[in-house]
Amino acid sequence: MVLAAYFLGKEMVMFKKPVYRRALKLAVPMMIQNGITNMVGLIDNLMVGSLGTEAMTAVSIAGQLMFVYNLAVFGGISGPGIYGAQYFGQGNTEGFRNTFRIKLWISTFILMCGMACFTFGSHWLIGLYLQGESSSVDPVLTMEYARQYLLIMVLGMIPFTLTQVYASSLRETGESLKPMVGGVVSVVVDIVFNYILIYGKFGAPAMGVRGAAVATVMARVVEFLIVIIWSTVQRKKHRFLQGIYRTMLVPKSVFAEILKKGSPIFFNEFMWAGGMAAMTQCYSIRSLEVVAGINISNAICNLLNVVFVALGSAVGIIIGQTLGASEYEKAQKDAFSLTKFSGLICVGLCLILVSLSGIFPQFYETTDSIKNYGKWFIIITALFFPVQGLLNALYFTIRSGGKTFITFLFDSVFTWVVPVPAAFVLCKYTGISIFAVYAAVQAADIIKLVIGYILIKKGIWISNIVEKI
Repeated sequence: MVLAAYFLGKEMVMFKKPVYRRALKLAVPMMIQNGITNMVGLIDNLMVGSLGTEAMTAVSIAGQLMFVYNLAVFGGISGPGIYGAQYFGQGNTEGFRNTFRIKLWISTFILMCGMACFTFGSHWLIGLYLQGESSSVDPVLTMEYARQYLLIMVLGMIPFTLTQVYASSLRETGESLKPMVGGVVSVVVDIVFNYILIYGKFGAPAMGVRGAAVATVMARVVEFLIVIIWSTVQRKKHRFLQGIYRTMLVPKSVFAEILKKGSPIFFNEFMWAGGMAAMTQCYSIRSLEVVAGINISNAICNLLNVVFVALGSAVGIIIGQTLGASEYEKAQKDAFSLTKFSGLICVGLCLILVSLSGIFPQFYETTDSIKNYGKWFIIITALFFPVQGLLNALYFTIRSGGKTFITFLFDSVFTWVVPVPAAFVLCKYTGISIFAVYAAVQAADIIKLVIGYILIKKGIWISNIVEKI
């Protein structure tokens, strides 16, 4: 760890390198926006946590299901996004408009499917996480709270989905400030109305878990309005929005090519998120206290993992634009530099998380046993942050060249073939400590890291996909 920190300091001296400045300029607003988005979840978590363990666990379970949906949206718009970044690098505005319209079609379909699943299948989906025994958590009350929260959150899926379409397109042009501002305002709205609606302040009824969901939906609506209105007012700057709704038709050849290339990304994100949810379900076999402990860990870890997620997204955009300009040697050189940079930044995040591991769980009104679970899950997750930083950069680099089937195998297929079965077998058929199980599952990603490095080294991802349409 000390050696890694030394190299991190050495790398910081190289901030003058243009590609680092460019990555940070793009990534920092994304970090802030995504961090604020996760802060909304953290605030819900902490405020609801004061209502008791059942309420906290319920929001955690519902949040895990919403996470699958959010990643499905992200995956659905990411395929067109690869083309969007390369079209922008090529200077093709009409091509960029087509990617925006395709995003709208895809995200609308995902939205309808998601709303139907959560509205009519909420009881069954939540029940998957209530299989374990517990001496301190009431599963019936947890189910009731989770359904209340999830069914209200369904309404927030609409503004969330449309915001992602606009925000992702703006980022592909190098504009990440507007989404960030929308996120900042939304978290203020969420904090204020969480306080009012959860606890019944200023004459409002005390709505508890339902109040947290209503406040989050309100925050999503505010974020949506800011991003949409601001972007529309500045159409002269964002030329792709000029006449964007004159037609929703997209040339069949373009739609087919982007859908063909983008489908693996959608299934990858959906299956990967499903894999994460499945692993949590495997851990729940041990007890509902374990689920509550993982919820505490995820609340703080998700707040910091936005750093390597945003850096990975910035890597994908930068490398995609470079490939679109047919600067292949520069793309490969920058890919290695940014991957190393991302991994080293995560060493610092690891140190921050470890230092907070004993403090953060104390904010929850729950048992000492659950707080201890949260502490050690935070530490274990933190130790693997550098691995996750490297993996994100490698993943987005491979994807930037349109090698979406490879990323599908590299990410989600690997998740379902290695970590998920390992978690299930170790939890159900062994008496190994849950902490050892959790660490072993995390360590499986080292295999993926080696595979990813080999793929980047071989350069099989280098391709200008927009010149082929």
